[in-house]
Amino acid sequence: MAQADMLRRDAEALLALKQRRSARQDVERCELCSRELGSSHPHLVETVARRIVCSCDAWALLFEGRNEARYRRIPRDVVRLSASLLDDVDWNSLSIPINLAFFFFSTAAGKMMAMYPSPAGATESELPLDAWNAIAAREPRMQQLQPDVEALLVNRLRTPAACYIVPIDRCYELTGTIRKHWKGFSGGDELWSEVDAYFARLDRERVGAGREHAGSSL
Repeated sequence: MAQADMLRRDAEALLALKQRRSARQDVERCELCSRELGSSHPHLVETVARRIVCSCDAWALLFEGRNEARYRRIPRDVVRLSASLLDDVDWNSLSIPINLAFFFFSTAAGKMMAMYPSPAGATESELPLDAWNAIAAREPRMQQLQPDVEALLVNRLRTPAACYIVPIDRCYELTGTIRKHWKGFSGGDELWSEVDAYFARLDRERVGAGREHAGSSL
C-alpha cells in the first residue's frame, strides 16, 4: 500500500474514532441495548472482567439479584460505618501502602481484594486474610458485603478516619478522579481538594443523612 494511502486510511480511522467518542459524550446509551440513558441511570458490573457497564432500567431489573449471571446490578446505597472500625494497629495489619483503599469480594478471583487508587489506576495490594477476617468479625455489615458490587471504602487521609460501604462503581469513580487530577510527585492541591469534595458527596448521599438534616432544621 502506498504511503499516501496508508496516511489517508489512518486519518480516516482517527476521524471515525473521534466521532464515536463525541457521540458517546453527547448521548449516553445502554451498553446492552443502545437505548438512550438519562444522566442518572443504573450500572451493572461484568463480574469476570470487573468492568462497569451503563444500563437501562429494563436490563438492570433483569439482572437484579442474579448472582450467577454474567452481569450483576450495582446497588446505590452509601452507608457510613463507625470511625473506630479500624484503628492504627488494624490498618497496619492489612499492609496497605497508602491511607486510602477499598475492599471487595471478587467471584472471578475467588477471594477478598484490596485495592488502592493511584495515578496509574486501581492497584491491588496483597491482603492478609487472617487480619481481614479478624476485623470483619467485629462488624456485621462487612460480613454482608455483596460480592463484586459492594465495597468497604476506607479514608484515613483525614482525622478521624472514615469508613463506608459503597457501590463498587463509586470506588472506580474515586480512582478516575485521582488519575485525572494527579500532578507532580504528591498529587497537588487541586487533587486533594477533589478527593475531599468526593467524600463530602458521599456523606450527603449516605443512608440517614437526609433524616439528620431534616432533624437539625426543627
